[in-house]
Amino acid sequence: MSIDIVAWRRETRARLIDARLRIPPDDHERASLAIEGFLAEVLDPLPPQTLSAYLPYKGEVDLRRVLDRLKEKGWITALPAVVRRGLPLEFLRWTRETEMETGVFGIPIPRVHDIVFPSCIILPLVAFDAQNFRLGYGAGYFDITLASLEPRPRTIGIGFELCRLDTIHPLPTDIPLDLIITENGIQKSGDGHRIV
Repeated sequence: MSIDIVAWRRETRARLIDARLRIPPDDHERASLAIEGFLAEVLDPLPPQTLSAYLPYKGEVDLRRVLDRLKEKGWITALPAVVRRGLPLEFLRWTRETEMETGVFGIPIPRVHDIVFPSCIILPLVAFDAQNFRLGYGAGYFDITLASLEPRPRTIGIGFELCRLDTIHPLPTDIPLDLIITENGIQKSGDGHRIV
């Protein structure tokens, strides 16, 4: 039986964002702290480098504590910014002190466009599957960006277990992530197993 992938993704995206927004605050904080711990296991052994993450949107995990800690250890931290539809994202240097302005979709971005090139990108997940394919918000910016970067940065998806699907029905343009981190652990690309 064939399905309308575009319609399925639209409906799945809406359903999972709604479910994420309904996570009770205590459960959200507990899961977020577990995710921060697993992310520390991945990043703490690495020498300081340039990392892009994101500001929380629609119930996503807030990684600002992680970014603060990494900055103190000498890392350069950045946020993605949309340039124009169909173009790769730019990555703009960011700290808590950075003056912000409203970007595309109402998401804050640094007012000063100090472009950096991350060696690691942390991406928020609307959904993911056992092959580490990511369902995002639908515009394809991260896939366009990853396809354009050489060398390709390490990619880490962050989300909740409730976002886990059997498949996202990947398209040829979808790029699997290196790691997925949820409150249950770390999933390596393609193995579908969590390391807890």
